[in-house]
Amino acid sequence: MRSGDADWVPPGVDTRRANVARVYDYLLGGTHNFLADQDVGRAIVAVEPNSWAIGQANRAFLGRAVRYLAGNGIRQFLDIGSGIPTQSNVHEVAQDAAPGARVVYADIDPVAIAHSNAILADNPDATIIEADLREPATALDRAASTGLIDFSQPVGLVLVAVLHFIPDEGDPWGIVATLMDSLAPGSYLVACHGTEEGAPGVAQAAEKVYNRAVSADLHMRPRADIQRFFDGLDPVDPGLVAIPYWRPDSPATTPQDPAKFWGGLAGVARKPSVA
Repeated sequence: MRSGDADWVPPGVDTRRANVARVYDYLLGGTHNFLADQDVGRAIVAVEPNSWAIGQANRAFLGRAVRYLAGNGIRQFLDIGSGIPTQSNVHEVAQDAAPGARVVYADIDPVAIAHSNAILADNPDATIIEADLREPATALDRAASTGLIDFSQPVGLVLVAVLHFIPDEGDPWGIVATLMDSLAPGSYLVACHGTEEGAPGVAQAAEKVYNRAVSADLHMRPRADIQRFFDGLDPVDPGLVAIPYWRPDSPATTPQDPAKFWGGLAGVARKPSVA
C-alpha cells in the first residue's frame, strides 16, 4: 500500500500520521505503509544511512530466535507488539521449523490488525488479537481465548522492538515480569531493544526525528536497563548482544563492523523450572 495508495484502509485510520508498525515495515522494504510512514523512514535513513541494514538485522534475529525456540521444543508463540506479519515473521519461521506450531500475534494498530487478518486468513494455527502490551493481563486473557495458546505449557514470548515504546513511568520491567510470571516454566523470552550504546549522538538524533513524527515515542535505554528485562531468567548464550551477533547463522553473515549496528541489543532467556 505504498505511495499513499489508500484504496483500502480500516475506518478511522489517519494515514497522514506515521505509525510505528508501518515505519518499521517501510524500513524492512515492505509494502504495508503510507507516505507519512515513508517520510519518517527516509528522515531516519538520512540520520543513519545504515537503518535499512539495522532493520534487516532485527528481522534476521527474530528468525534465528524463533528457530532456536522451535528446536528446543517450543510449539506455541505469543508475539506482542507484532506489527504487520510480513515475510519471515514468527508464524512462517515457527511453522517451517515445527509444522503445527501455533502463533498468536497481538497489536493495537488497526492497520496492522487488518493486514494480519488478511495474511493469516488461511492459517488455522495463527491469528492476531487486539491487545496492548501496557495491559499484560488483558493480553494474556485474549491470547488464551483464541484456543491456540495453552498457558500450562511453555510459550515463546516475543517482544521484539516494542519495549522501547514504553516510558520508564509505564514500568516496562513490571510488564515483562507480569507476562513471564504467567507463563509455564520452560518458557522463553525473546527481546530486542533500542539503545544508544556505541553511537549516542546518532541515536539521540534518530530518536528526535522519530518522536517528532510518530504517535508512540521511542525511549532508547542503556544496556543495564535492557538487561533488567531478563532478571530471574536463564540467559541463552551469548547473552545480551548487538542484534547481528546473537547466534549468527555463519561467520559469513556476521557483520565485520559492529559499530554499524549500534541501534539495538538482543537476547533470549528461559524461565527456569521450579526447584
